[in-house]
Formats: sequence, structure tokens, C-alpha cells
Amino acid sequence: MNTLFIITGPSGGGKSTLVHEVMKKMSGLQFSVSHTTRKKRKGEKEGKDYYFLSKKKFEQMIREKKMVEWARVHGDYYGTSQKEMERKKKEGDLILDIDIQGAQQIKEQFGKVVFVFIMPPGYEELKKRLENRAQENEVSIQKRLESAEKEITHYSEFDYVVINDHLRKAADELGAIITARRCHLDIQEKKIQLILRSFISHD
Repeated sequence: MNTLFIITGPSGGGKSTLVHEVMKKMSGLQFSVSHTTRKKRKGEKEGKDYYFLSKKKFEQMIREKKMVEWARVHGDYYGTSQKEMERKKKEGDLILDIDIQGAQQIKEQFGKVVFVFIMPPGYEELKKRLENRAQENEVSIQKRLESAEKEITHYSEFDYVVINDHLRKAADELGAIITARRCHLDIQEKKIQLILRSFISHD
């Protein structure tokens, strides 16, 4: 039984960096690549970081109900397609790195999902991270900070909170959450039954 892990939190909180760190260390994890209408940033690759679409194409996918979740954030669309999610989930435990609106939509649709909120260590540090990205102007940074102020109040809606103050520590905590879920009784049940049968057959 493969598990869906939803990783969410405010822009600049380090969601993507943490996910990449964990995926380098843990096996059996798949990453669902989101779709977006925003412009490609320096170093980003089509199909690896995002699927970059026109606004017209994205809205067509919404109308045709091909999106599992989607949201409009700071003027651009972001979302996860049904096709991408189903394909990746067959291959292993699946991670979605999405915004809070998308996470709330997923919560309404799916049952056994693990929700992890990535909390920035504070306002000033988040501001510094957004400024250091050098991909936003002052107006955009301010909008993201205002959104973050509202978004962090939703932390209690999620199963786990990882405070991203130190990358290695936060990555270890996220990895521990994934490991704990993999050891849960309902995940281990099939293996346990095989072990039990081995004892019975031995008798």
C-alpha cells in the first residue's frame, strides 16, 4: 500500500529543498511534478521541476477535471494532474509539494494521506530567504510575506509540523515522519501476516 505525503507551507519556507534532500537519502519515494503557468526560473527543467503551461491550457485542464488540486497563487496557476499522480503513485510512496489551498483540496478528496506543514523559523528569516532567491521584486516579496502571515495560522490542520530552521535537522525530521508512516500497522499488515504464517507452518 503506497502512501501519499502532502508537503505544504508558505512560499520561501524551503518545501522543495527539503523534499529533494529527503529523496536523495530515502528509497521508494516518487515526486509528483506540478503544473504551473508561471515563467520558468533559471535552472528549472521542464518535467523535473514543473510542467510549464499556458494559462489557456491550464484552464482547459480545470474544465475537463484533469486536476486533482489547483490554486491561483500570486497571479499564476499551480496544480497537480490526475494523470501524473496516478502514474507516480503506482511506483512508490508519493510526495506532493503543494501550497496550502491545494493541500486543503486533497484533504477533502482522499482518506489516508499524511499532511506535513513546513514552518519557517520566523518572519525575518523568511524575508531574507525570499530576497536571496533574487527571483522576486520588492512588491512580490511583500505579497508573499503577507500570504505567509495568513498561511502559518493553518498549521493545526496538518498531521505534522517541521520547523525549517536548519536544513539537515529539518530533512531528518521529514525523513523520520516518512519512516514512521511506513512502520504503521496498516502498512505492515501484509508482511506481518506472512511472518505469522511462517511460524504456523513451522509448527
